Amino acid sequence: MQPPLARFLGERKAPVPGELCELCATPLFEAHSHLVDANARRLLCACRPCYLLFTPKGAAQGRYKPVPERYVELGVELTGAQWDELQIPISLAFFFFTAESEKLTAFYPGPSGATESLLPLDVWDRLFKHDPVLATMEADVEALLVARDRGGGGRALLVPIDACYELVGLIRKTWKGFDGGEDAHAAIDAFFERLRERSTGMVTEARR
Repeated sequence: MQPPLARFLGERKAPVPGELCELCATPLFEAHSHLVDANARRLLCACRPCYLLFTPKGAAQGRYKPVPERYVELGVELTGAQWDELQIPISLAFFFFTAESEKLTAFYPGPSGATESLLPLDVWDRLFKHDPVLATMEADVEALLVARDRGGGGRALLVPIDACYELVGLIRKTWKGFDGGEDAHAAIDAFFERLRERSTGMVTEARR
């Protein structure tokens, strides 16, 4: 599967050899859409016509859900104490709701993949529950992505779920040693800069 953010960079070229829509087997460009298979909890590569079949209101109530293209940078300033509550080993995490369980799932991306966090979810209630943007987060297909800067600050964005899995792949590819190394941190910083460029704007409403 090609990096999902590639669809926002440059002009589309010829279809990628061997890259096919997982619904109809149409050849895909490097820049293509994604669906979530809610039953299997996995991403599917999709051609635009197949993707659009699931976008009308009410059409995404079944197994396949279209991954939206909404990016919102949140004006969240987490304190050191609040960040410590998240208990994320490498200062990165993403959170999303699953429609099947109606529960919040927390993952942190690391060099071995995405690991489910044992974070007590009452932390979500204390830190994020009342955010007006996150109240509209779509189950299964959108996520809150949070990162702690090396300087101690934090950043948070509402992103499509495929962006989170792209980050997982990026870390697996670049991470070296215990702390990841400069190349990995530079790649992660560049990744977040691309997300910020895609953002529809920063929400600056103060945290309650």
